[in-house]
Amino acid sequence: MALTLRHYQQRAVDDLRRSFRSGSRAPLLVLPTGGGKTIIFSVITASAAARGRRVLVLVHRRELIAQASAKLAAANVPHGAIAAGVPPTHHPVQVASVQTLIRRLPRIDWHPDLIIIDEAHHAAAGSWARILDHWPDALRLGVTATPCRLDGRGLAGAFDHLVAGPPVAQLIADGFLSPSRIYAPPCAADLTRISSRAGDYAADQAAERMNRPTVTGNAIDHYRRLCDGAPAIAFCCNAAHAEAVATQFRVAGYAAATILGTTPALVRDQLVTDLGRGILQVLVSVDVVSEGFDCPGATAAILLRPTQSEALYLQQVGRVLRPAPGKLHALILDHVGNVHRHGWPDDPRAWALDSQPRRKRADGTPAPNVRTCPECFAAFRPQLLCPTCGAYCAPPKPRQIKQVDGDLKELQREGARQRTAERRSARTLQQLIHVGQARGMRNPVAWAKHVHYARQLKNGA
Repeated sequence: MALTLRHYQQRAVDDLRRSFRSGSRAPLLVLPTGGGKTIIFSVITASAAARGRRVLVLVHRRELIAQASAKLAAANVPHGAIAAGVPPTHHPVQVASVQTLIRRLPRIDWHPDLIIIDEAHHAAAGSWARILDHWPDALRLGVTATPCRLDGRGLAGAFDHLVAGPPVAQLIADGFLSPSRIYAPPCAADLTRISSRAGDYAADQAAERMNRPTVTGNAIDHYRRLCDGAPAIAFCCNAAHAEAVATQFRVAGYAAATILGTTPALVRDQLVTDLGRGILQVLVSVDVVSEGFDCPGATAAILLRPTQSEALYLQQVGRVLRPAPGKLHALILDHVGNVHRHGWPDDPRAWALDSQPRRKRADGTPAPNVRTCPECFAAFRPQLLCPTCGAYCAPPKPRQIKQVDGDLKELQREGARQRTAERRSARTLQQLIHVGQARGMRNPVAWAKHVHYARQLKNGA
């Protein structure tokens, strides 16, 4: 069975070939989750192998070995695998687990002509860098949906030319990805004063705030109301949090299971199959399903892990953007405010190979305003009428004419009634923080704490 490329995939292959011909030794292809990066590098591998070149495909999880192997087989490329429990072969094309290859590196006398790095935003990490340094003369090709890291380090040390595929919005418009609807229900967990580790929220502290009956109950209630029984992936902070969430979904009458790094490989495969067939309704994960994991049947993403990582956020919501029969929209139930931190999945993003300030978007602009409907909790870009339920209509912003030294200037300000209504509808500290963020306040947390404390004094708390 030969692979059939979509028009933008063929263009990406052509662009990468032009990049190599123009002198680049390590181009990086950036293509959104669900765009078909594995198909693209499989076609390039087939072409290289046909010319007698040796190709090494690097992946970082067993599931990705299986996915890459399936696409290479579809492209009629004989290949072997370097992974635990897999007998070695002498094929000129090898798909390798980074964890296994790094252990065998001193004993391998095989030299690739081309190294393809899947999920290439990892290329600056220790094991990946050691493998690339072991074969400095090999050409490289990286593929990723998110060429950014929490520490702000760019990928210019590993790659020398960025080749950009179509953005998420274009793939949605062309029908290759599903449009999304985002709901941001009230979150009962206080996310303030959580420490940061390695650039993200400390997992244990975040889990402590999120692993509470009120938070999980809120998530189950909104799942039942918005997509009752639909195949969903819930993203949690750590294993204990995931187990607790899965248990609560089962108590509520849903078929739910956890998929963790410690889950045996065959069990993982079966769980993903069961989710696609409707045997499972909710698959609860920590990081296993975040990157490169193919779950086309998943309709909803339940975000229960706050993250400062734009890449992790995009990888998670990308799991449910793949189209499937009967799927009109992907649903994202954001219980942790990630959309307020990182913007919409289909926002334009200006990626670059150079280092960027930590937790800043590549083009230097903040995430756009996100308004949450107080009636249905749908998140939407600022406009007068909630596009989902139509029940909430924000008062229009009045215009005021101000005279300054003979010059007329037209100013805009938010009406006092609207500001009061938004503040009163925010009943928790976290909701107040969201209001402050939507208003563009310099320090929304301090303002929210002030309002929250004043309410407690007034109520005698």
